[in-house]
Amino acid sequence: MHEQPAAYSAMDSPAALQVLFHPRRAPAGRLPAGAENIDVEVEPEVHLGCRLYLAQDSAAPLILYFHGNGEVVPEYDEIASEFTRRGMHLLLTTYRGYGWSGGRPTASLMMADAERLYQAVRDLMAVRHMTGGCWLMGRSLGSAGAIELAAIHGAEIAGLIIESGFADTLPLARTLGIHWADGRMTEEDGFRNAEKIGQVTRPTLIMHGSHDSLIPPWQAEKLAARSAATRKRLVLIDGAQHNSMFYVGGASYFETIRHFMDQREEGRDDK
Repeated sequence: MHEQPAAYSAMDSPAALQVLFHPRRAPAGRLPAGAENIDVEVEPEVHLGCRLYLAQDSAAPLILYFHGNGEVVPEYDEIASEFTRRGMHLLLTTYRGYGWSGGRPTASLMMADAERLYQAVRDLMAVRHMTGGCWLMGRSLGSAGAIELAAIHGAEIAGLIIESGFADTLPLARTLGIHWADGRMTEEDGFRNAEKIGQVTRPTLIMHGSHDSLIPPWQAEKLAARSAATRKRLVLIDGAQHNSMFYVGGASYFETIRHFMDQREEGRDDK
């Protein structure tokens, strides 16, 4: 087994892992029409069970999606159709120990795996001649991987979408009840989303629920303020809580994403 990277070792403490991840086993089950399972090897004998939902047009944009910490891939089968029928491919990634994936999740491995997943998707797009560009999207905990990839690969991606994401790790950790034994945890020891989004210049859409009590709206506002994107937009969905964005937002949730993708980059700033 490969040695675990230590960049996020503070987030790998037993106290943090107990609340950061809630892995659930789930079989792949029956595939919906237009979908296929994509298994990505992240280290020898460890695969992540992902799922690709295809739009009809092969030239459609592809969203590489990092889900929240309590979700599994098959739960997105119905929601995925809202993306594909609006002309967007959706590739649902996952974390170790979730669904039919191998291994056990840690913060360090989650972030290292995000890079491996990104490279696998770039290869997939090249082989299949998927020319619509790659958008990175992260929901809740998944915002950490999406933002880091956008900061690293800004020249290659089409843009970044964050839903119910966080800027600062410590306030979220306190809300979740994480307490470090030495009491010396700082933002530098966390995911540093606010710092990293300052390196993202590609078009950035940030969506958040106005009634999110787990990750309050000020976190989204801080992400938007720190973003270095020339074209960026913050959308607060009135009445939505942390886990009800799709349902409260309804069709407008998905149409907002599609419209943002379609806007011309030149001369636009949708702050």
